[in-house]
Amino acid sequence: MASWYVAVILGVVEGLTEFLPVSSTGHLILAGHLLDFTGPKAETFDIVIQLGAILAVLTLYLDRFTGLLKNDPARPFSGVRGLWLLFLTSLPASLLGLATHKYIKAYLFNPTAVACALGVGAVMILVVESVKKPEKTTSIDEITPAQALGVGLFQCLALWPGFSRSAATIMGGMLLGMRRTVAAEYSFIAAVPIMFAATGYDFLKNYNLFEREDMIFLGIGLGVSFIAAWVAIKGFIYLLGRLTLRPFALYRLALVPLIFLFW
Repeated sequence: MASWYVAVILGVVEGLTEFLPVSSTGHLILAGHLLDFTGPKAETFDIVIQLGAILAVLTLYLDRFTGLLKNDPARPFSGVRGLWLLFLTSLPASLLGLATHKYIKAYLFNPTAVACALGVGAVMILVVESVKKPEKTTSIDEITPAQALGVGLFQCLALWPGFSRSAATIMGGMLLGMRRTVAAEYSFIAAVPIMFAATGYDFLKNYNLFEREDMIFLGIGLGVSFIAAWVAIKGFIYLLGRLTLRPFALYRLALVPLIFLFW
């Protein structure tokens, strides 16, 4: 495996970008090429360290997840109804991801595909931000099954490395009438089931690539991504109360020509 500092760098990249609308997978692919950390083992490492980011969400939204254990009339996003909403959101991308997993890893885990996804996603963000949308959903507890399924359909766009799951789900939520901060928070929570499934599936399928000493490398990446994701989530929600998604779109557009020039 690569040196420990590679795990630190990739852990920071994963944690800071996982829940921002800029694509953690895309940034990890780019960082991996810069650090000469590529190949099947690197691709699996990039997916597995997402577990650190998942744990950050579980920590920050612990009350929402424990609330799923029992029905609470005062909080509609709880118990069976909350689990149903998360199931609806996770279903489309889970089915499509299983069907296209081999194709995605074979043909889309490269800088060119990432650059195209970053550009397309940036344009979509700018379009969504320019469309007037009623903010009828001002709390996660007000999310409907139709909105949950709609967000899940938008989440399918994130299977294209570089597009960003966060960008796809937040845009979907906004177009379906959610307030921007509500769409972001639901995006964080809805990420847990599908990311946990993707992480577990990929690791179980490719664990034979890793040797015993690689576990320390994985552990460093997981720990660093947890800390970085915790900071990123808190900062992102703060910014969304004051800004739109446009700065993130402009960052994506600025990154595209750099990728074609230097990668």
